[in-house]
Amino acid sequence: MADYFTFTPGEERYLEEVTRDQEALLSPYAARSADAVRVRDHVPNFAIIRPPYTYDTDRIIHSPYYNRYTDKTQVFSFYRNDDLSRRALHVQLVSKIAKTIGRALRLNLDLIESIALGHDMGHTPFGHKGEMFLSEKYQEGCLRRRGQECWFNHNVHSARVFRYILDSDLTLQTLSGILCHNGEKVCQNYAPAPMDTFAAFDKTLERCYTEKGFHKSLRPNTLEGCVVRVSDMIAYAGRDRQDLYKARLITEKKFKESRLIGTSNSKIISNVVVDLVKNSIGQPFLSMDREVFDDLADLIRENNEIIYGNEELNRPYFTIVKPLMGLLYDRLAEDVEARNDASPVFRHYLDDRIPGLFYRDPEEWDHITAPTDEIVTDFIASMTDDYFIDICRYLHLDDALLDTLHYHEYFDF
Repeated sequence: MADYFTFTPGEERYLEEVTRDQEALLSPYAARSADAVRVRDHVPNFAIIRPPYTYDTDRIIHSPYYNRYTDKTQVFSFYRNDDLSRRALHVQLVSKIAKTIGRALRLNLDLIESIALGHDMGHTPFGHKGEMFLSEKYQEGCLRRRGQECWFNHNVHSARVFRYILDSDLTLQTLSGILCHNGEKVCQNYAPAPMDTFAAFDKTLERCYTEKGFHKSLRPNTLEGCVVRVSDMIAYAGRDRQDLYKARLITEKKFKESRLIGTSNSKIISNVVVDLVKNSIGQPFLSMDREVFDDLADLIRENNEIIYGNEELNRPYFTIVKPLMGLLYDRLAEDVEARNDASPVFRHYLDDRIPGLFYRDPEEWDHITAPTDEIVTDFIASMTDDYFIDICRYLHLDDALLDTLHYHEYFDF
């Protein structure tokens, strides 16, 4: 009987040569498969065609949470408009931009892809406003129940999801790139910083929760991680501008105002990528010309002013999402402490065999070992925008407030 699913010795030799030839072309500053550090000494099935960082990508895209990117806000939460970006598209754009840069610089494209596709897994519903409101409740809860303030940041939570909650056994290189992507901090130069052990990684992760602003000082431990970090910035700069125009929050004249890096999303991406590659060939770091960097930083600053300074755009976040976040957090915390098995925090989270295992005694399933505020924060961060609204309706947290929620509909445009 034919063996359809096993490579012959000759096929294995060919595939080994393919891998060797590919790695021989890499820059001396690129991450190699042999450099990959993993907690468990595990060789995946068909490792010969799935090198370590490719396996990381498989773990990420097949994780229970990956599909939730589709209904997580990028910038615009209350718009029914399929042309506006969601988190799912953003991570794909980051991956594509980063692989274009990585290919030109002869870096490891498998590692770039795994970091890019996993970097925003910790984002809350309702984007950065949801992140801010959840962090406030997390600080308040930790201070009240543990006597210590803690801070929530989406990049830190992305790393926590894969490192602990889902126990995905990603490589240290992928986790470092995810933790340190910090796309909101604009820099002209990007260089990796050493981090060689999971002990160092875990200590860094903990400091991000207990030391305010510490996460902003981090740098990835590979040049590939730096590429994803700068690509995150490139990806949202032009796309946010395009989305602002599509949402009619800027005029056509404003959208087409002259800039060194261009005004359309495609021009911004191609021009900044070309300048970055020109300045980074053969270097152990990434860099842009000062004029290009200044123009990109100014575009991001202007976008932020328009987005976060728009009263109409931001009103529902503060008048609806923030009070609901407080009510939901407190209700779920009460349910955890009361061991209310009928609550969604149990039925949809703690009773799930994948994330639920992280919070329980492995020898005694009924014994929850994690602090209340970790459970509630992790659960809310895992929600999509629609689930957040639906759970608030299901629990009747404030029906009158929910009835004031208004979406910009398809035919409003």
